[in-house]
Amino acid sequence: MRVSENWLREWADPAVDTAGLTHRLTMAGLEVDAVEPVAGAFDGVVVGRIEGCEPHPEADRLQVCTVSDGTATFQVVCGAANARAGLIAPFAREGATLPDGTAIRATRLRGVESCGMLCSAAELGLGEGGEGLLELPAAAEVGADLRAWLGLDDRAIEIDLTPNRGDCLSVRGLAREVGALFDCDVTEAEVPEVAVSGEPAAARVAETAACPRYLVRPVRGIDPTAASPVWLQERLRRSGLRSLGLVVDVTNYVLLELGQPLHAFDAERLQGGLEVRFARDGEVLTLLDGSEAELAADMLVIADEAGPTALAGVMGGERSAVDENTRDIVLEAAFFTPDAILGRARRLGLHTDASHRFERGVDPALPRLALERATALLTELAGGEPGPITEVTDTAALPKWENVPLRHERLNALLGTDIDADTVLNTLRRLGMQESEHLDGWRVVPPSHRFDIGVEEDLVEEVARVVGYDHLPAALPAMEVAAPRQPEGRLPAARLRRLMAHRDYLEAITYSFVDARLQRRLEPGLEPLALANPLSAEMDVMRTSLWPGLLTAIQHNRHRQRSRVRLFELGQRFRPEADGLKQENALAAAAIGSRWPEQWGAGGDSVDLFDLKGDLEAIIAATGAADAFTFEADSHPALHPGQSARIERDGELVGWLGALHPVIAEELDLADPVYLFEIAVEALTAAPLPTYRTPSRYPAIRRDLAVVVDEAVAAADVLAVAREAAGEWLRDSRLFDVYRGKGIDSGRKSLGLGLTLQDDSRTLTDGDVEAVTENVVRALSQRLGATLRD
Repeated sequence: MRVSENWLREWADPAVDTAGLTHRLTMAGLEVDAVEPVAGAFDGVVVGRIEGCEPHPEADRLQVCTVSDGTATFQVVCGAANARAGLIAPFAREGATLPDGTAIRATRLRGVESCGMLCSAAELGLGEGGEGLLELPAAAEVGADLRAWLGLDDRAIEIDLTPNRGDCLSVRGLAREVGALFDCDVTEAEVPEVAVSGEPAAARVAETAACPRYLVRPVRGIDPTAASPVWLQERLRRSGLRSLGLVVDVTNYVLLELGQPLHAFDAERLQGGLEVRFARDGEVLTLLDGSEAELAADMLVIADEAGPTALAGVMGGERSAVDENTRDIVLEAAFFTPDAILGRARRLGLHTDASHRFERGVDPALPRLALERATALLTELAGGEPGPITEVTDTAALPKWENVPLRHERLNALLGTDIDADTVLNTLRRLGMQESEHLDGWRVVPPSHRFDIGVEEDLVEEVARVVGYDHLPAALPAMEVAAPRQPEGRLPAARLRRLMAHRDYLEAITYSFVDARLQRRLEPGLEPLALANPLSAEMDVMRTSLWPGLLTAIQHNRHRQRSRVRLFELGQRFRPEADGLKQENALAAAAIGSRWPEQWGAGGDSVDLFDLKGDLEAIIAATGAADAFTFEADSHPALHPGQSARIERDGELVGWLGALHPVIAEELDLADPVYLFEIAVEALTAAPLPTYRTPSRYPAIRRDLAVVVDEAVAAADVLAVAREAAGEWLRDSRLFDVYRGKGIDSGRKSLGLGLTLQDDSRTLTDGDVEAVTENVVRALSQRLGATLRD
């Protein structure tokens, strides 16, 4: 919001300078971004009048003007096309200084003496201006200092408002805030009554839930040649708007002054009465900026019998726009609910002053006042006969402001203060709120322009703002500090991160929002939660797995010539279930490229499934419950049919491991195989309590067995059967060899098992060991069809 300080002080004028005013606004949450002068630094420029003009004898494009400063006349050579006798314009006399540093002195132009300079708006630092001299009104006092006459010793204050403070998007709104902060008077706009005549304009509202209040008024017979006065153009310019003609300037002026967007239709271009309704399928509207908007069914429009003529709360249509020939207009003021306007302009690539305000909430009590104010200004400046106001209001659909409780003790507890009740009451009243005593505090009804007051904490914030954040005591809260407990049966998530980093993985942090197409490609049977207002088309659903983010990161790095990428992420996934959305933490990793970084002592072998499985098994080993985990061959839509396995803990599915499906890899433009795993963090952090066991004093004996089994038999199953059959003397078992080839039948494989046996009370004999070995071989033969290798 950009506002002229002088204009603001006409409404509320606290006894502080500019620095004090802007500091107080910033401390109250209305952050002042910049304070700039409204005009360039110049002096010696007065209001002048051109008494006469003659062609320059040596230059066709120049004129020799006689200029009066009220006391004397001067000969000035001027090249402006609009220089003419009788024109009132800025006149820089000899000795004047312009904003660019130019010092005005007498000179000769093409042989003719020129004493002074007639100035344009741009030359005085008053914006870009139009072609030629800045034309001043005929009533301007000739000879008056231009800076004083235009009030140019003014500053434009740029305020960065948060989205909840739409009530401050006007001079009136800021004045209310200044009045509350400094406890000074606020002057309201004087709106004289206008005499009405003629017939009212017809209006109908089909969607009162979206537009609970709609007002229109015809104004007939305005002077199309009437120009916006300089004071009006100046106030618009200082607020960041340019003059677009009197009718539009008046609507923009009221928008800036009161905060109510208005729109003016050319009455002769309307066909029948106006109707507020939602757009229909296939309707297209050409907007004021010349763009064509394809309207959706949830877009509110203002239509006549010929179709849409404005996009409600956003922008008017070209078909009914006013121009330099317009004599009869229909003024519109409305209250559109924020939900009916929110996001519609952005969908069309637009952002207007009207949509900016309606999306944040406009005072529903303001449309009639704004319409009367615009009517009075317009008829004062361009004449015309206003007609009666047509108002359509659905009281039941208007916003309701409920009582909000405010407890005195709670307020001081939250702020760490001792603010007395009288100060709280005075603050609430200065903010225009109605209060009544209730139990240990008050019941407060906010004014109609405050959409952001809904709970007790909002009122606490208001009191804090007005008192001043910089006046609140700075004290640390009193609290008991205790070190958090770390249960022995839990493995910290931080340790999982360190373990992954130690195994040469880089941690990635990706968005919880992912591309719906990629998500459904990886898990086609699971419908992710769609976002109502996504950041982009590639971030439109909540992730059900960490894989989409990791694969996107892999793709990003590969496209930037990173040949070896190893990433992991520990984060939340959001999986829809019958009883709602389940949020759980998961650990996932992805690897592509060579097994080792490039070096002379290692080959360039590519990473494979067993590398990733080994990394995961190292993580699992840290839980102290490695025997509880198993890897079972199974298929997953995202993984290679022959290289995928489900991960189970105590028979319950906790994750997946495998190679990315080749078709998906091709779609992602990943030429090399990608290997992935994902496992629930809960399965990794639940660790058994450590227990003490007395080490045996007796020697251990190892027996190695080479057994031949079918290719389909998993090594994990062989180890499981061997452990069960070996009994209580077994201390360690491991697979140390896998062989296929000469001497082994096709479809079979040889597995080398190492069994370590030990007793706590005595030294095992050869007979003991042989008995255990025979028991293991027998169990493997009976249950898995294994035979000892010759």
